Amino acid sequence: MSELSALVLNCSLKPAPTASSSETLGQELLDALAEHDVRGEQVRVVDERVSFGVQTDEGDGDGWPSIRRRMLDSDIVVIATPIWLGQPSSVCKVVLERLDAELSETDDEGRMLTYGKVGCLAVVGNEDGAHHVTAEVYQAMSDVGFTIPANGVTYWVGEAMQPTDYADVDPRPQKTAQTTKTLAANAAHLARLLRSSSYPAA
Repeated sequence: MSELSALVLNCSLKPAPTASSSETLGQELLDALAEHDVRGEQVRVVDERVSFGVQTDEGDGDGWPSIRRRMLDSDIVVIATPIWLGQPSSVCKVVLERLDAELSETDDEGRMLTYGKVGCLAVVGNEDGAHHVTAEVYQAMSDVGFTIPANGVTYWVGEAMQPTDYADVDPRPQKTAQTTKTLAANAAHLARLLRSSSYPAA
């Protein structure tokens, strides 16, 4: 079986090259996936000039079609988002809105093109919102055809009302590191199962 691939959609509000805790955790997940023979890349969505909308291509320089091509070429898709006011970032919500178009994009057997792809989540923030963010994003990813693995999220939430970012935490919290490794193992396992046995025709 050929090598698996993963794409991290980094939904930080910060453009590159500004440091991003979402990027840090996303890269740690890619590193953990590499231990299971999964190659990967990370895209900082805010740098791609993604337009608002719910179509696969909103025209006029929309950056989503390029991201979408890479997403459809990937076996595992990770949304990495910070928490703001207990919510996924606005960039993350734009990504979810763009994924809405996949509801009407199907193959010859009526299956969404995202069927057979594993959806994962990486969340960072200084508020107690990780479970709420996970619930919102996972519902949307499931709706548009992604399959969620067991223990399908890794996250770090710092002490409330403190300025510490995940990227600045040294050493990394052992629990987050272990959760990231578990997520990588489960995601790679599920992706291989889905590749070898696809969903039935719709």
